[in-house]
Amino acid sequence: MKPTPKTSWNPERLDVRAFAQAGADLHADDPLTRFERLVAEAHAEDGQPALGSVTWQARGEMRAGASGGAPAVWLHLQADASIPLTCQRCLGPVDTPLKVDRWFRFVNDEATAAAEDDDCEEDLLALEPRPRLHDVLEDELLMELPLVPLHDTCPVPVVMQASDPMVGLEDKEPQRKNPFAELAKLKK
Repeated sequence: MKPTPKTSWNPERLDVRAFAQAGADLHADDPLTRFERLVAEAHAEDGQPALGSVTWQARGEMRAGASGGAPAVWLHLQADASIPLTCQRCLGPVDTPLKVDRWFRFVNDEATAAAEDDDCEEDLLALEPRPRLHDVLEDELLMELPLVPLHDTCPVPVVMQASDPMVGLEDKEPQRKNPFAELAKLKK
């Protein structure tokens, strides 16, 4: 790995090409509250925001380009987090581990990314505008959320009946008269 000429990188506006050319890496343990969209998905107790952290690492790399072209810019993003989601069976919090391990290839602009997207297997992103690393990370974490969060075994007994007090009362009510039958009687 080459020595990093730059000692600090700005994840809010990362120069991915320079980051990859330097073979640099960034890592942090950020509070969950830094990721607003992820916190919005979390189970909140008594209106309090979810606590926790997201441990992440980003590493840049230059790889040989396809068919002998210019070297390609790559970014490896890894993250681990645990977020309390709402169990869809008991409606209580269920700690859900999230794990991201993704490679991205960067191209010059959005138009190039859109043109190449159908023909390649890797995830493509544009170099410009410079990406906010936290936004890319948050997007990946959101995609890791389960569709239906559930406990393996709920910590409280789950009532499996309708909560509507009117359910089942149809049999107990007297039969209503058919209004058309009453009209037929008037015709006679």
